[in-house]
Amino acid sequence: MSLPTGLVSNERYFWHDPGSGAGFSAASEYTQPDQHPESPDTKRRLLSLLEVSGLADALVPIRPRLARLDELTCFHTERYIEDVRRLSAGAGGTIGDSATIGHGSFEIAQLAVGGCLEAVDAVLSGRVTNAYALVRPPGHHAEPDRGRGYCVFGNAVLAVKHAQRVHKLSRVAVVDWDVHHGNGTELAFLEDPSVLTISVHQDRNYPVDSGFLEVIGEGAAAHTNLNVPLPAGSGHGAYLAAFERAVAPALARFRPELIVIASGLDANAMDPIGRMLATSETFRLIARQVLSIATEVAAARVVATHEGGYSNAYVPFCGLAVLEEMAGLRTQAADPYLEELMQMGGHELLPHQAAVIDAAAKLAAQTPVPG
Repeated sequence: MSLPTGLVSNERYFWHDPGSGAGFSAASEYTQPDQHPESPDTKRRLLSLLEVSGLADALVPIRPRLARLDELTCFHTERYIEDVRRLSAGAGGTIGDSATIGHGSFEIAQLAVGGCLEAVDAVLSGRVTNAYALVRPPGHHAEPDRGRGYCVFGNAVLAVKHAQRVHKLSRVAVVDWDVHHGNGTELAFLEDPSVLTISVHQDRNYPVDSGFLEVIGEGAAAHTNLNVPLPAGSGHGAYLAAFERAVAPALARFRPELIVIASGLDANAMDPIGRMLATSETFRLIARQVLSIATEVAAARVVATHEGGYSNAYVPFCGLAVLEEMAGLRTQAADPYLEELMQMGGHELLPHQAAVIDAAAKLAAQTPVPG
């Protein structure tokens, strides 16, 4: 009998306050303030759907903890950490490009990292097969010395480094399916041949100057970084093809001992700051592919860290689909939007999308195989 799936969550995550917003930017003289896109609502509603669907009853709660300074400095500079701490102790403020915090956000961000570390411990100790860390603030854009794109600390990066330092893993992979490029994760491991980083994202959405096919890793880490920059408007067919032709083969060649998923759900067709057409069924099937490879090469060991996703209505159903796949259970909570979304034009794989995927597949075929 397989072990259950773990879930990290905590009320404190919902108390992180990034301030107001205006679309994906900040309010200004002529831009009326609005709710910040990275609000707690989508995460609360996902947690609520897990409860009312009954899936929560099958999940093992994993209690988060505060990450220690020595754990944060595995990726971030002490000066940046101190800047976040100082601003958090006051009224908050800007910590980088499109990244702000409110009073008390430092401790909440510590708790987000600590939740991911506890998820790694639970999976690698055999307490659960896999785990989903429903944490906030997100992390995959954060860089060593600054926040970016709503992110404070690099949750996925620090989860991988924890697996390396504490659990002595020699090969770890990160699969990032957020609509935005996982620039922080790429930066962290660009020269590390023991970590395979894969990002499937909308081409030049954010950051506009990263996420390109030709960035493959440096030196001894050549071909351990794979970007799949899908054109705007890519839908179900493009995502399935990207995972079948590029992501799955790269993972199968690299044979990681643990797969960390940066689970952004903002490639969905209803997201306000993404321009893709993924549905809950898309997320279900790409999760299934990653989990299948993990079963073959990583003893099914997967940790997912929650990243973006800004549609209050649709993020819960996309997240439920991922967690149902992780748990190996299907609830009665049907996606009420799926039929209409799947009837939209653009879900078939189009030639300009296939060209990008085929180029990525050629790079994936050069992923190093462990000796």
